[in-house]
Amino acid sequence: MEDFLTAHFWLAVGQIIMIDILLGGDNAVVIALACRGLPPHQRAKGIVWGTVGAIILRVILIAFALALLQIPFLKLVGALLLVWIGVKLIAPEEDDDHEGIQGSDKLWGAVKTVIVADLVMSVDNVIAIAGAAQGAGEQHQLALVIFGLLVSIPIIVWGSQLVLKLMDRFPIIILLGGMLLGWIAGTMAQSDPALVAYIPQDKAWHYGLGVAGALLVLAIGKFLERRRASVSAAA
Repeated sequence: MEDFLTAHFWLAVGQIIMIDILLGGDNAVVIALACRGLPPHQRAKGIVWGTVGAIILRVILIAFALALLQIPFLKLVGALLLVWIGVKLIAPEEDDDHEGIQGSDKLWGAVKTVIVADLVMSVDNVIAIAGAAQGAGEQHQLALVIFGLLVSIPIIVWGSQLVLKLMDRFPIIILLGGMLLGWIAGTMAQSDPALVAYIPQDKAWHYGLGVAGALLVLAIGKFLERRRASVSAAA
């Protein structure tokens, strides 16, 4: 029980909630698109059951991810993926990921669409949350993931539009979110089973690699942002 009162545990909870808000913003769009063809009296059911199914599936995927991260070099691969996800958050590509989502006029058809679409779109979310959960200690990682996701559900389902408006008004939120993923990438790489013999496992290296990861994401993201702006201006 004492482990649940540590700063590391609650820091990881905060990271998971922020990751879900930043990377789960599309969930509200997916739910709306999938349920738009339902009769008004069934839309609430479609949203609830689709969200429940998507969350259960995500917990299972994250449980597998936590187990896989114990294999040598996979944490390093996950860290590189997190850097890429963080860069995409800061300098997103201009394409529409929602074009292929078709609404259904049947309740369970809409629920299935929500779950399948969430599965396809949640790879980045799963990797990021599994990485954040590493900071809580092996005994409580899955409990932490479930707790973080449960806290995030009302935020994603009912608060996504508010969060999206805040992001539009305060772009620094997205910037800090991308840097957070870089931080998690740096600290996750430190504990890769293949690298623990070569990288010191003390706090100084932990924070140093976290800062390095955050700055790397910021530098690459800003570079790509400026390059795309110059290409657009030239065109």
